[in-house]
Amino acid sequence: MPEKLPDPYEILGVSREATPEEIKAAFRKLAAQHHPDRNPGDDGAPVRFKAINAAYQILSDPQRRAAYDRYGSAAEQPGGFAGAGGPGGFQVEVNGIEDLLGSLFGAFGFQRGGSRGDLRKEVTLDFNEAAFGTTKKVLYDRAISCNECHGSGARPGTRPDPCSTCGGKGRIRFTQGLLGFVAERPCTHCNGRGHVVSDPCGTCRGVGIIAAENTLDVTVPAGIEDGATTLVHGAGNVTRAGRAAGDLELVFKVETHPFFKRLKDDVVCAVPISFTVAALGGEVEVPTLEGKAKVRVPQGTQPGAVLRLKGKGIPRRTGGRGDQRVEVVLEVPTELTARQRELLEELAREFDETVSPQRRTFVEKLKDLFG
Repeated sequence: MPEKLPDPYEILGVSREATPEEIKAAFRKLAAQHHPDRNPGDDGAPVRFKAINAAYQILSDPQRRAAYDRYGSAAEQPGGFAGAGGPGGFQVEVNGIEDLLGSLFGAFGFQRGGSRGDLRKEVTLDFNEAAFGTTKKVLYDRAISCNECHGSGARPGTRPDPCSTCGGKGRIRFTQGLLGFVAERPCTHCNGRGHVVSDPCGTCRGVGIIAAENTLDVTVPAGIEDGATTLVHGAGNVTRAGRAAGDLELVFKVETHPFFKRLKDDVVCAVPISFTVAALGGEVEVPTLEGKAKVRVPQGTQPGAVLRLKGKGIPRRTGGRGDQRVEVVLEVPTELTARQRELLEELAREFDETVSPQRRTFVEKLKDLFG
């Protein structure tokens, strides 16, 4: 009598009405929790991980799930109702090893995009580093071929066995639909690789891929903007032995500055000045990207006026630099001594419309508006 297989619904902890999304989410959570690399010294972890993966293969394949729902574990026995390929061994879903590795990459903390093994990494720059350029050391995790077994997944000194299901081809043929169309799909027994590992490598647990820490020295050009990206070819994940590594996309994030904002190749800085300096003119000290500088404030400077320091902005890739824009902010005193109030009140009486052209224009507009 064939051995009754464990209920895949119970293994993944989902109901029989679970959606494909709920099944996938449960699988990824459990795969990350029970992966052997996450449980060193736990001899039961590989067994649990294999059972979790086998349950997922049944419930993620609509045909196999329907067969299991109808016939139970008999559908997964050799010669049962599961269809071409049948069950057996350490399997991954029909799309091949990439989807399983995607879950493993997530467990390792990788950010993986697509089946090519592309990675995305954010690089943080301070404002001056982005303005003048720098060299950053980027540290990140990636997947590489196992150094112990050279990506074969088999224990050193042994070889993988040809897959008995697909005959070493990695693909199986099956009939589809009422008209009997013949189609092909990756073999679910060997994950499309054409071979199976009976004596797995102790380092990679038969996967052929391990996690590794990688370091890159990245040259950041002067004038780089927030959100800019660059691609490092071949610095991403290896998704399968013998396949080239994916690419690493670096995304540059520029931190905010306490004084400056960027406007194309110019930098903008708001500087408070007193009423007397605005009225009489003078010099004020302002910060620049390279230290302090003085800027001349013309007599009668109005709030919101913009003063420029030529060539104190962002270096241009074509040569030269932008400007620094100094936005004038009028600083009004909040507390006055009795003497200061007396002087301001006297000054107010001295002012007339010829001294306050903006106020005069405003009053004239009010008269035209209200008659």
